[in-house]
Amino acid sequence: MYSLAEAIEDKFGKGVTVEKKTAVHGGDANDAYALLLSDGSKAFLKANSLSNADFFRAEKEGIDAIRSTGTIRVPEIYAAGTDDGYSFLLMEHIGSAGKVRGFWDKLGRKLAAMHKAGTADFVSGGKYGFNADNYIGAGYQKNGCRDSWIKFFAEQRLEVQFKLTERYFDSDIIKKAGKLLDTLDRFLYEPEKPSLLHGDLWAGNFMSDENGNPMFIDPAVYVGCSEADIAMTELFGGFDRSFYTAYFDEMGKVPGYEDRRDLYNLYHLTNHLNLFGRSYLLPVVRIIERYQ
Repeated sequence: MYSLAEAIEDKFGKGVTVEKKTAVHGGDANDAYALLLSDGSKAFLKANSLSNADFFRAEKEGIDAIRSTGTIRVPEIYAAGTDDGYSFLLMEHIGSAGKVRGFWDKLGRKLAAMHKAGTADFVSGGKYGFNADNYIGAGYQKNGCRDSWIKFFAEQRLEVQFKLTERYFDSDIIKKAGKLLDTLDRFLYEPEKPSLLHGDLWAGNFMSDENGNPMFIDPAVYVGCSEADIAMTELFGGFDRSFYTAYFDEMGKVPGYEDRRDLYNLYHLTNHLNLFGRSYLLPVVRIIERYQ
C-alpha cells in the first residue's frame, strides 16, 4: 500500500513532492485537494479516514469499469493508499475549459454508448449487479448478482434501504413498503439487455474536460436497467433537454418510462433519507403510496 509520497514519486519521478495543497469543495463524502507538485505537475487528491479506505477501492473499480467500455472519459487513477492516519486516492487533475458546442448532445450519446456496451466482465453468477459491493455517496451499496433485474432492484436496492428507513416509517408505511417489494413486477420490466450504469448520475458527477468534452466522475457502478441512470438525471435536474433527445435517439425509449421514473428514484431518496435525515421522508412516503 502506497504512502502519498511514494505514490507521487512512482507517478512523477524521484524527488517530486507536494509544493502546494488547495482544498476543493463540492463533495460530501470525502475531502478533496488540488495538488501542485515540485516539478510543475498537477494532481487531484481525495482523502478520508483510515476506516473509509474502502471508498477508494470501490471508486477505482468503478472508474476502471467505465473506462473499459471505451465510450466516455473518466479520470486516470494514479494510486490508492494510506498515509499518516488517512486514506487517499491520487488521480489525474482535470482542467475544465467550459462546455464545447454540442456538449449535451455528446453527453447523451456517450451515455447511450456506455449503456450499450457489454457487461459480462462486470458480473458473475447473474446478469445484474457487480463483482463487488461499493458505495452510493457515503451509503453502502450491495451488488449481489441476480438473473432478474426486478429481483435485483427489489432485494439489492429497495429492500436494503427500507430496512434502514424503518426507524422513520410508521406501521402503515412499513406494510406498504413490503407490499411494493412484492409487486414490483407490476411496474418494472426486464430489459432486453443489461447496461453498465454510472449509478449516481446527478449534475455534480459529470464535468467538461480541458477540451470542453464530457466526462464522468464519482461513479457508483453496477449492471442494471439503463432507465435507472436516466431517472436519476431527472431527480435533481441540471441536464439540458438536448441530452435526453440525443440519448433516446441512440437508445430508444420503452413506453411507460415516466410511470417508472419515481420508482427508480425511490432508491436514491431512501438513501438520502438514511444519510441526511427526515427532510426526505415525505417524498419517500409519497412514492411508496403512489405505487400501491
